[in-house]
Amino acid sequence: MILVLAESALELVPNELWRHPAVLADAKRRRKKPGEILLDRSRHHPAMRNLPDASRRGRPDIVHQVLLVFQYSILNKRGLGRAYVHTREDYVISLRPETRVPKNYNNFVSLIEQLYKVGRVPPDGEPLMELHKKDLRQLLEELGGRWVVLHESGEKLPWQNLGVVLLNSVVVVGGFPHGDFDNKWVLEKAAARYRIGDEAMDAPQVVCRAVATAEAAAGLI
Repeated sequence: MILVLAESALELVPNELWRHPAVLADAKRRRKKPGEILLDRSRHHPAMRNLPDASRRGRPDIVHQVLLVFQYSILNKRGLGRAYVHTREDYVISLRPETRVPKNYNNFVSLIEQLYKVGRVPPDGEPLMELHKKDLRQLLEELGGRWVVLHESGEKLPWQNLGVVLLNSVVVVGGFPHGDFDNKWVLEKAAARYRIGDEAMDAPQVVCRAVATAEAAAGLI
């Protein structure tokens, strides 16, 4: 199962917010420049009030929760998973299966900020995480050009059948807190759409259930 967390609400603070008091205070506290810290609604809410598309931005916690679920899964530990994070600004983070994402959120934020600054983690030796400028279409083409989407408008399959499909697919999940994909072609050109359950779920819950179904299909649980 190759997971693509698409249009994720992960980005550095945009330059139009660098002089806002909330951003300046946070940067000073962390001894960093405003442009070197992640945009985070929990810290920068006052600064984001007039930011375009603000409701879909500044949620690195979504990426953190999804990667904790995926990177520590049995599926990934057995070499049957790979994760990519595509951001709304068209950057792609690739993670090697052996990457252990920090469980502490603040440590995770610091790690991603380092990744944006250096382009890889660790800075020397074999990289466990890499950052590249790449749009979603490029990424999906590199991964074979065929994908399925987990989406509330999708078909509901029996768990066993869904697990087999996901285990052998590039699986796209939205990494944003509200709304739908800006890239409508992601849904239109998908090989299939599936939904997990009858209620809307956030990305971490969707990924958790998707991983569990794939693990069951692989005979791991």
